[in-house]
Formats: sequence, structure tokens, C-alpha cells
Amino acid sequence: MSRIFNFSAGPATLPEPVLAQVRDELLDFHGEGMGVMEMSHRDKPFMAVAAEAEADLRALMNIPENYKVLFLQGGATGQFSFIPQNLLAGKTRADYVLTGDWGKKAAKAAKAFCSVNIAATSEEQKFTRIPERAGWKLNPDAAYVHITPNETIHGVEFLETPDVGDVPLVGDFSSTILSRPVDVSKYGLIYAGAQKNIGPAGLTIVIVRDDLIGKTTPELPAIFNYAEQAANDSMLNTPPTFAWYMAGLVFKYLLANGGLERMAEINQRKAAKLYAYIDGEAFYSNPVDPACRSWMNLPFTLADAALDGAFLQGAKAAGLSGLKGHRAVGGMRASIYNAMPEAGVDALIDYMKQFAKTNG
Repeated sequence: MSRIFNFSAGPATLPEPVLAQVRDELLDFHGEGMGVMEMSHRDKPFMAVAAEAEADLRALMNIPENYKVLFLQGGATGQFSFIPQNLLAGKTRADYVLTGDWGKKAAKAAKAFCSVNIAATSEEQKFTRIPERAGWKLNPDAAYVHITPNETIHGVEFLETPDVGDVPLVGDFSSTILSRPVDVSKYGLIYAGAQKNIGPAGLTIVIVRDDLIGKTTPELPAIFNYAEQAANDSMLNTPPTFAWYMAGLVFKYLLANGGLERMAEINQRKAAKLYAYIDGEAFYSNPVDPACRSWMNLPFTLADAALDGAFLQGAKAAGLSGLKGHRAVGGMRASIYNAMPEAGVDALIDYMKQFAKTNG
């Protein structure tokens, strides 16, 4: 078997050493005579897995003690609805800054629970930039301000955390979490689906400040209530145990390989290399403002869209998968998350050079 380079936006490629360890432990986890996916979440071996995963994530991200770390289900899309229900705390308004389709979807879901103020949007610019902070129309009485630090579809990213004053900042970090250090204390809540930089699909991480939870209405089901989940160590019901276990292995892998500072160096270098080639070759183009280009998701188009099919077919033959762009944008998209080795980026550039030479 020969592994390919998987540029899919998610579920995405995972570190090979982690996959090898999972393979070795699949039938017998630490002498238990069964794998993690078979054991009860209440058994001591899995309880230890869960506790270690939280401790390692706290160490990786330097999460302050006054934040809860929750391992939940429902994906980031589920959080679009759970966040307003947990954070409104009697208020009726929330601010949303739209920099792509995922921000739009989050705002649409929140409208079922509160008045949503679109504080800023770059939709008229086809989501190719971040709206200037000075132009944001924030409401000081809002329960929170929601941003999407990295838009997976459009390849737009906040390279700095915006200052929104005393209103809690909420960030959907699904496609950028663990790619570099982040000051958690600048956020009231961080959430992320696991299937890009953390592990398998099915797990969602929520990091939330203590003072923001426990103020929901009695009607909110306990399973959606952050305070209830925190009080039960994210085990109010059977959690996604196998995904939680694999996430813990990824955390250990990152800690053993230089942490998030080292990942930031590698990720910035990978992205800069691919952007430099695209910008220097007339056959390809990237529409995003260079001041806010994503490190994780790099959309690009060919000079002739009629060649898209041939490009993808040739890429697959060359062992390069998952490059088709999202239908909302078209063209191509290379997602180069933590587990994408630099060799994968080099292989993509080599293929792009050959394709341009043949078809340009």
C-alpha cells in the first residue's frame, strides 16, 4: 500500500505515527484485551484517556484554569445553535462578523434564538478579505461577538485576534485550531470540529470561560447545556470515545514535536511556499487579499476553468487527492493542515508546474 497526499478540507489527513499507534492498539489497548472503541466510557482505562487528553490540550494551548474544556458531539454546526442558548444569559442580541459561508451559517442558526446584528461582512467582496475593524458596528449590549478565525471554503483568515472590548468574543476555530499558539484568554468561547487538525469526525471541542455558563433557561436540554456537561466531565451521555482517544494521541504527538510554536513555523512555511508559487505563475491565481490569506486552506483557480477536470484527474494519478474547490467558490483548494507534510506541498507544486507547462 502506498499512502497518498490528502488535501481534503475535512475529514482530513492525520499524523502517520498516530495512525500507526491506533493500528497497534486496535485489538488490545494497554493489555486490556480489547480496543478503546469497545470499552465503557466509565471504565478506569478510558477515564484515564479522557483526563490525559484534557490535560494535554490545556498544556498545548496554555488554557487558563478559569476555562472549561468540553469534549462534545454534534459538530461545529451543532454549536451554531448551542452557543446562543448558553451565552445569551437573558440578553436578546448577538453580533456576528461574516467573512465566509460558515460565518453566515452560524448567524442564520442564531436567529432562531436572538436578534442577530451583522456587525461587518465582506460578502460584497466575495469573502476575499476581512472587513476593517474600524468599520465594525458592534453593539455594546450584545451577549457576544462571533467570528470565524479561518474560513475553510474561502481561504480567509484573521491573522490577529480582534479587540471587541468587554463583550465576550466567540471563535469557530474548526479549521485553524492547533495550527499555531492562540491567546485563549482573549476569547470567551472557542469551539472546533475535530476533523481537520484534531482527529476523526464526530468530536467537537468547546473551551469556555467559567463565568459565561450556567445561566441558561430551564427549557434547554441538559445535553446542550455547557454547565451540565462540565459538571459531568463531558459524559452526560456516552461520548465519542474513539474520536476522543485519537484526539488525545494527536495532542501527545504535537507536544512531543515542539508544540504549537513549532507547528506555526512549519505551517507558515508550507503556506508561504505554495502562495509564492501561485503568485509567481500566471497559469494560477488566488483571489484572497494577501493580508488575510489562510495558512490552512488555499483556494486557487486555473487560467482556463475548462481544464479543471483534467487537472484533478492528473492530480489523482500523481497521488494528490481532495483538491477540488468548494462548489461556492469553484476551482481548486489545497488544505494543508498540521498533518500535511511539507513533502506533500512540494509534490503539489511539482505537479502544478508540470501541468502548467503542458497546458499553458
